[in-house]
Formats: sequence, C-alpha cells, structure tokens
Amino acid sequence: MALRRRGEAVNRRTVLKGMGAAGAVGVLGFPAILRAQVKEIKIGSIQPMTGVLAVVGKTTRQGNQLAVDHVNAAGGIRSMGGAKLVLVPADTQSKPEVARAEAERLIRDGADVMVGAFDSGNINAIIQVIKQATKPIPLMIDIGAADQLTQQGVKHVFRLFVTTTVLGQRGIEYMLEMFKEKGVTPKRGVFLHVSDLFGQVQAQRTMEWHKKLNAPFEVVEIITYPVTTQDLSTEVAKAKAAKPDLILAVTRPNDAILLVQELYKQRVDVLAIIGPGNPGFYHPTFPRTLGKLAEHTLANAPWYNPKSSLTQKVAADYEKRYGDPLTTESSWAYQGVMTIADILERARTTDPDSFVEAARKTNIREHVLSGGPIQFDERGDNVGASTAMVQIRDGRPRVVYPKPMAEIPVVYPIPKLWERG
Repeated sequence: MALRRRGEAVNRRTVLKGMGAAGAVGVLGFPAILRAQVKEIKIGSIQPMTGVLAVVGKTTRQGNQLAVDHVNAAGGIRSMGGAKLVLVPADTQSKPEVARAEAERLIRDGADVMVGAFDSGNINAIIQVIKQATKPIPLMIDIGAADQLTQQGVKHVFRLFVTTTVLGQRGIEYMLEMFKEKGVTPKRGVFLHVSDLFGQVQAQRTMEWHKKLNAPFEVVEIITYPVTTQDLSTEVAKAKAAKPDLILAVTRPNDAILLVQELYKQRVDVLAIIGPGNPGFYHPTFPRTLGKLAEHTLANAPWYNPKSSLTQKVAADYEKRYGDPLTTESSWAYQGVMTIADILERARTTDPDSFVEAARKTNIREHVLSGGPIQFDERGDNVGASTAMVQIRDGRPRVVYPKPMAEIPVVYPIPKLWERG
C-alpha cells in the first residue's frame, strides 16, 4: 500500500508545487540521503514534429514539456537525490523508418526512457528497435491505440493510452445512449476513415462493436482514403449518394477539416457527424479553421476529466503557456511523463528492469485523465484508460458523455451545416 500512496503523491503534489501552489509539498515525503545521486534523467520525447502530423506533434511535445517543468519545479525525482528530468527531442517526421532511426539515436545517446509517439505505425517501428536492442530502454506510449502494439511480448513497453478495442466499444455505447436520450435513431450510416494503421484498426474495432452491441443503424458504405489526401470531394459524393442519416469518421486533423468543408459544399444532410475514435474533430485547428462549421461535431476520445480540480489547474497552466486549450494530445502526453516520474520515484534508479518492476506496481488514482486508476496489466496496457464523448460548442470541445463527467447536454440532431449563419 505504501507504493500506492507514493504514486498518488507524485502526481497531485508535484503538479501543485510545480505551479507554485501555496502549501503544496514535494514529490515524496522521505529524505533522499543514501540513495543513488543521479543529476539528470533523460526522457526521449519522440513525437511527429514535422510531416503530415506536425500539428499534433506540437501539442504532444508541449504536454511532455509541461510535465517535465512541473516535476522539476517540485524538486525533481527525490528518491534519486532530486534528479532533474531532461526532455530530449526526437522527430518521427510521421514516417516509420524515421521513427526507427530516431529511437536508435535516443538509445545510443543515453536516453533512460522514451515517451511517444502518437501514430501507431511509428510506435510499432520504435518497438522493433526495443526488441532488437542489446540494452533496451522503456517506452511509455502516451498516445497510440492500435491493439497489437502491446501484444508482442516486449516487457519494456507500457501504454497509458486506450486501445482501439476500448475506443470502438465506448464510441458505440455513447451513440446508443445519445439516441435513447434524444429519442431519435438513425437508420443508415456511412463510415469514412484514413488508411493508416490506426484508421484501419479503429474502423475494424468500431464495426465489431457495432455488431456486438446490435447498433440500430446499418453501415451502408465504408470509404477509405490516404492520410495525405488534399481532396475529399469524390469520397463525400459517394457518401452522399448512399443517403446516410449519420456520418462516422476516423480522421487526422488535416483531413477532418477537408471532410467537413466538403460535406458543407455538397450539402450532405445528416443527424450527426461523429468520430467513434477520432483525433481530428477535437484538435484546436479544427474549430479554429472551420468556425461555425465545426460546431456540434462529436468525437469519442480519450479525454481529460474536466471536473477534476487537478485537471483544471493543469489546463489553466497549459493554456496560459501555450495559448491553446488542453485536449487529448496535450493531456495524455502530460500524464505520460507524469507517470514516468511516478515510476522512477518508486524504482529509485534508472535501471530499465527496475523501471519495469516498478511500472507493474503502478496505481495512480489522482490524475488528469478520463477513466479510473492508472494500472498496467501483464501486457503493459493501462486497465483504467477510458474515453469521453465531446462536442464542439462555442469553438471548444466539451464533454457530453459519460454523464458524471459531462459539462453540457448534447445537441442532437445537429443543425444543418449550411444553415448556421
């Protein structure tokens, strides 16, 4: 039980002290004497800083950095003599081969642990490096959902984020709850999704849960397109021809904007536009670019808990520093580093095997995320990870489900795109 109490302290207390909160205490309440005196701990932040996912990489890197700043301002890793965290930047360029090369560089240059990397294909490339390394180091997947990432028997890999299975299940469950609450049930849906690894797996899992939960609408068309697309006019014309009541989409930020613009141009009339597991519909660039066209779009996402006082403090600090609201990318990237700090505090060393041992005993009850306590199973998945359904309202994503986390009631059916002034 002592380990659990310490896990709680490194998150709540570290954040409070790191932000200068009055009366906050340090990371842990025991002295650091007679422990390993490590001056700094290198965390390789491997994110998509350039390429098609660069807009996401910016926010994930910011989340990683904010957590580093909070931990260091609170005294660093006390069990290692106040060792400071140092974020070592790496850029996947949104390419698996580059992700592999960057992971090799981080290990070669002495990184103690890695965090990243948003895109499941890139993360898989990083995992192959860890599998083949003579001296592997741990990887904390802050964002990356494809189920198979943690199904390869690599003990140094831990995933904070949800799996595509959880995303698929929660996405359909929230839709069913919304249909029941509002008394309006669609009959026909069209599913559009990107063709990268995440898009393919997320579409598969969503359709599996559509069948398992006996969703009342038929998916009459599934349309796939490349993540690098610059034009969705043909795909949207095909979707419109299917006469849907519902548009389902798994997108990245750039194509999310293209999709809604094209739905507007072609006047596709639907009850709702929903991302059952969608990084594109809630990113700050989406409402900023689309304005009123973004309003009322729904996305099921691994979110943060807006009703938590801890989250509110972190969100305020994030927005003050970076000018954008806290979202999935920034909140889970933040908690990824905070979880690493918690594990290091309990491991009392940067030794990779000791990190793994401490990680398996993680039980962080107070954190910024949706879901329950952060605990890792035998595969390295966080069993407490869950999602929320958010809806763009007044230019910001707001939680509408689950009800205990809801900030506002859902609007459904949504106003027509071309009747929004």
